[in-house]
Amino acid sequence: MRNITVKVHPSKANLKKKEQLAWKIAEIASDKAKINKEAVEMVINRIIDNASVAIASFNRKPVVSARQMALAHPRKDGANIFGLSPKMKVACEWAAWANGTAVRELDYHDTFLAADYSHPGDNIPAILAVAQQKSCNGIDLIRGILTGYEIQVNLVKGICLHEHKIDHIAHLGPSVAAGVGSLLKLNTETIYQSVQQALHTTISTRQSRKGEISSWKAFAPAHAGKLAIEAVDRCMRGEGAPSPIYEGEDSVIAYVLSGPGKKYVVPLPRLNEPKRAILETYTKEHSAEYQSQALIDLAISLNKKIKDLSKIKKIIIETSHHTHYVIGTGANDPQKMDPYASRETLDHSIMYIFAVALEDGSWHHIKSYTPQRARRKSTINLWHKIVTREDKKWTKKYHNKNFRKKCFGGKVIIQMKDGSRISQEKNVADAHPSGLRPFKREDYIKKFKILTSEIITKKESERFLKTVQNLKKLKPKDLKGLNIQIGRRIKVIKKLKNSIF
Repeated sequence: MRNITVKVHPSKANLKKKEQLAWKIAEIASDKAKINKEAVEMVINRIIDNASVAIASFNRKPVVSARQMALAHPRKDGANIFGLSPKMKVACEWAAWANGTAVRELDYHDTFLAADYSHPGDNIPAILAVAQQKSCNGIDLIRGILTGYEIQVNLVKGICLHEHKIDHIAHLGPSVAAGVGSLLKLNTETIYQSVQQALHTTISTRQSRKGEISSWKAFAPAHAGKLAIEAVDRCMRGEGAPSPIYEGEDSVIAYVLSGPGKKYVVPLPRLNEPKRAILETYTKEHSAEYQSQALIDLAISLNKKIKDLSKIKKIIIETSHHTHYVIGTGANDPQKMDPYASRETLDHSIMYIFAVALEDGSWHHIKSYTPQRARRKSTINLWHKIVTREDKKWTKKYHNKNFRKKCFGGKVIIQMKDGSRISQEKNVADAHPSGLRPFKREDYIKKFKILTSEIITKKESERFLKTVQNLKKLKPKDLKGLNIQIGRRIKVIKKLKNSIF
């Protein structure tokens, strides 16, 4: 790996193209690096993981809306939509929109946390859609996905967006553009322009994840993927982009991020070095914001130790800066304590999540979020006894440069009414690569079967799992097999009349 220093340059400096971050990203995307075997196996795992959560969310309202919009843009040689017949095809950018929304809706796929946040699996729907429309093969798809992960993970390591209240999809746009560039074997110049256009069009604020969180949380990454595909298409036609997008005098760094005085350091692999960043990412065992994963495991274990939860006086969660200020009481969002809040808001409230997991001794992607569950009197009482605090020890662990030593957990201190205290801590989730039960292929398959068992047939399940595990050998005609068709007994909600498309 090498470290790329990125800063603002005045226009008169005429910064050379080859010195710009977007060009260095494009060089990585267009190189001829060998494919790492472990990384290929993880690509397969993440395609399985994405399929699991996409099918599980098939009839949730945002997914239905995105799918209906996509179906209004049919194309004979287009891409497939998760859940529908492979014979039904739409324009690839709209397939990316529909499938990206389905993957993100439950907030239940992979994650990478460093200087900023990300769900690198968001790259897959867009890259897969283009691969299907452009008749790419399995190896092409692998290369595209590995590049998408490589770029997003390393941007997340080097450039913090959230401190400026910019949503993390601003790293996703460039990573999808780079991934599509690798997929299609585009030249460095075309990918360079595409990365810049994609970044320019995908900058939005973090209000989508603040206060009363709406369904846009699911749509946002899909929108970034769609915009990135459109950016690549324009640049393949010879169009250009705002440049230099990162280092320019009126650029993203200059006026959206930390300004002309700031230097960012972005790690990137050397040219022709295998892309392994996907191996640093981790998926979710529980359907909730990643920083809650270890604390859910902790709550489940504490459930067995505390016989009467009504005897609890107060619960203090000591954790990292990110956890405290994003999903904890440090966010100062009253909605995070509101039993009438949206599912998306409850998903970003560690107070709610910890209370439910402690009461139930389990976590479920649907049952744990129902209005009835959120409004249970005992839950509300327990929920409102929970506060979070930043502990600099946990913040330091969170930012450890060694991904195997990074921690996303915390310490829980339970004060009982009789004056006694129960204290327990956990560094990482059990399913984390450094956890008690790191996710392996069989765990991804188990998650897939649990989430899809009542939605698809056993025959379809077996067909998909066989196809995806043969990814390296798939021919262009086989890529449609990476989509899944739901069973006949599952109702496909019809198109709404009150819409434009």
